[in-house]
Amino acid sequence: MNKVLPDAEAAVALVPDGATIMMGGFGLCGIPENLIRALHARGTRGLTIISNNAGVDEFGIGMLLRSRQVKKMVATYVGENKEFERQFLSGELEVELVPQGTFSERIRAGGAGIGGFFTPTGYGTLVAEGKETRVIEGKPYVLEPPLRAEFAFVKGWRADCVGNLVYRRTARNFNPVMATAARVTIAEVEEIVDPGRIDPDHVITPGIFVKHVVRGNQYEKRIEKRTVRK
Repeated sequence: MNKVLPDAEAAVALVPDGATIMMGGFGLCGIPENLIRALHARGTRGLTIISNNAGVDEFGIGMLLRSRQVKKMVATYVGENKEFERQFLSGELEVELVPQGTFSERIRAGGAGIGGFFTPTGYGTLVAEGKETRVIEGKPYVLEPPLRAEFAFVKGWRADCVGNLVYRRTARNFNPVMATAARVTIAEVEEIVDPGRIDPDHVITPGIFVKHVVRGNQYEKRIEKRTVRK
């Protein structure tokens, strides 16, 4: 039952060209830095990345975009990544923009085995084009499909060797829900402990959802925008 892999390089070796990968994080908070860096170094191409956003130009998913390893992004926000924006506007990159709440619920539905759900968000906009709509109790709704992936790269704080995960504060963000919605979830963590060392009440993602665990050995934990008082 030991799910620990020796390093991030061994983990990304499992990912073939053309794979679909969910990547946790919000901005640069709670992203699987070591897994992304190893995937970039390996040169895996034709990827579909499902992530809230694409980091910044030289860090996080931005590294994969700059090296043209990503063919499609499913995200909520173009944001601070100029290369993402440039590739999107030039048509080099296929992009599916999803409202953030809908994005989260589509992933949750994928993990829970739900075939779809109706939401009022996006009705009457481009988001609803080609989708079923319905009026429920006098209010219009759009049918949204679940989101699933072949792989999920999630960033935890602590794990045991059987894959139970604990997250730290806002680094939790999309990681727990993504861990449930992929065929193979790979968790990158800062600390690995023996079974029984994590209080069961503190476990956020049970090990049954996690296929592999990797201990990250280098973290920058960059801040997108630093604001200080004069």
